[in-house]
Amino acid sequence: MTPPPESPRPEATSSAAGSPALTRLVGMPSADFASRVWSHAPHLTRGSELDRDFTDLFGPDAVDELVARRGLRTPFARMAKEGSTLPERQFTLGGGVGAGIGDQLSEDRILREFASGATLVLQGLHRTWSPVREFAAVLADDLGHPVQVNAYVTPPQNQGFFDHYDVHDVFVLQVSGEKRWRIREPVIDAPLRTQPWEQRRAAVEQAATGDPLLEETLRPGDCLYLPRGYLHSATALGGTSIHLTIGVHAWTRRHLVDAVLRRIGDRLTDDVEARRSLPLGAGRSSTSEVAFGDDAEVVRSLVAKALQDVTVDEVVEALRPAVRGAQRAEPLGVLDLVERASRIDGHDDADGTTWRVRRHLAAHWEPVGDAATLVSRVGRLRVTADERDAVAEVLDGIRDTADLDPELRRRLALAGLLVPEDVSGA
Repeated sequence: MTPPPESPRPEATSSAAGSPALTRLVGMPSADFASRVWSHAPHLTRGSELDRDFTDLFGPDAVDELVARRGLRTPFARMAKEGSTLPERQFTLGGGVGAGIGDQLSEDRILREFASGATLVLQGLHRTWSPVREFAAVLADDLGHPVQVNAYVTPPQNQGFFDHYDVHDVFVLQVSGEKRWRIREPVIDAPLRTQPWEQRRAAVEQAATGDPLLEETLRPGDCLYLPRGYLHSATALGGTSIHLTIGVHAWTRRHLVDAVLRRIGDRLTDDVEARRSLPLGAGRSSTSEVAFGDDAEVVRSLVAKALQDVTVDEVVEALRPAVRGAQRAEPLGVLDLVERASRIDGHDDADGTTWRVRRHLAAHWEPVGDAATLVSRVGRLRVTADERDAVAEVLDGIRDTADLDPELRRRLALAGLLVPEDVSGA
């Protein structure tokens, strides 16, 4: 485990560090975290040393609000006890008249299960709870990898899940109560999503009998980072424990491998030799080895040639759709935006609205003849060649939105690319 920084102070989490959400969690400059810790080793920072807590993000009142008043449905929640997930019917109920939905959370059933020792897991908080959503969006930008956030609410002296590993990196943020964590070395390094711990249950159970690599009690304000693959289990101590788990779904070299293979497949679609039919009888089990032999060698040669022609830019382009789909753009108020866009008039909007670029767009340009298309998480917008330069400068922050032609500003707003400056959200 990497040691905490020698003299961490709250100032280390300022926006001047360039990665405000990340530095808040790890107590060191993001460059140091990237070189010393990321994907390599567990890392623990103490809230008491950083004068830090996480009550601005989540807490007991948020749990009660989400469970009883938001009408959440599965899979936004699950419950577990003694290492097993409970059937949904044990903590859900129908919504009643006018809401004929059978799997809404039932505070009464959750109360009964929680009181008997079950852990409540509130999933997808980066979509359902505003403070968490805003923090998660900034953290995803800091990391350059998409994140999800769950809350684990565990009764005193109980353990929700036995030893296991995750196929994503995690930051564990202790919000309230205390939890004893046991960390063990991986049974597989850097597992992919297709390599969950259940496939290696026997190895995990055997490893869990050994001494932990790390055993620590997390208290409010503490943060533990675990690379994917590290075995872990936790037990709540005195009082109810609430912690947030931020799962980081890291982009891996395997993603790039898949992107390369897609580009090769696209290229070979245009090669007539790759489109040739296999011989008659090729699929017969008794002759397939012989029948496929010559064609398999031809394909190997075609793939090798196509691989030489695939450029780095093509690989990046092939990965773009996955990157766009991994996160949502900043939330906006639909009715408010439409109303304000209707009042755009001249250099200054009639109602004094100042516009800014919506955050987390993941936008890039695609050339289309004399025009260009801006592709982002909110869709596709075609602009003329003359408009492209102005829009690009606004996106890059070197031109004020007020300098745009009013009609173009209105189009960008109604396309979801601009939002009012006073809109709050990450």
